[in-house]
Amino acid sequence: MVPAAANAAAGESPRFSVFGLLGDGTAYSEGAAYGSDQAGKVYSPYSVYGEAGEESLYKAGAGDYVARKKAVLAETKVRLERIPAYVEKKKWFEVTNELSRYMYETRSATTYLAQTVQQKEAASEFFVAMEGISNNARLKNQDACAAAVTKSLSKLDDFVSKL
Repeated sequence: MVPAAANAAAGESPRFSVFGLLGDGTAYSEGAAYGSDQAGKVYSPYSVYGEAGEESLYKAGAGDYVARKKAVLAETKVRLERIPAYVEKKKWFEVTNELSRYMYETRSATTYLAQTVQQKEAASEFFVAMEGISNNARLKNQDACAAAVTKSLSKLDDFVSKL
């Protein structure tokens, strides 16, 4: 065994602990007997994090998180509005780049905000429209790609109106 950094105090005898299971349980140990040093119940025996509860910092649906997700949707609309110029000039790499550059976060924001059945259906329709842009850009189909951009903008507006 390789010793850890010395943590000695004058007048004390040596202490050791093997994962908090053998030896002195108050000594520093890796894993501390699978969470035995935690004040509350841990998420998993292999995790150092406690279970989510009232005292947790993250609160699902809190105003700050919702505002951040709505800002992502607003930026998504801005980015989608750039795509028709790329399609018109047949800059297919720019179209696919615009879809992956920022809008990877769009799906996460949309699924986070969609709570009701109508919102989830609107989100699904928006995702399908976005996939239409990507597929038609890869196939270099200008008319279908332009139609998919128009459709995705309307589906995004429809989704945002249902929030």
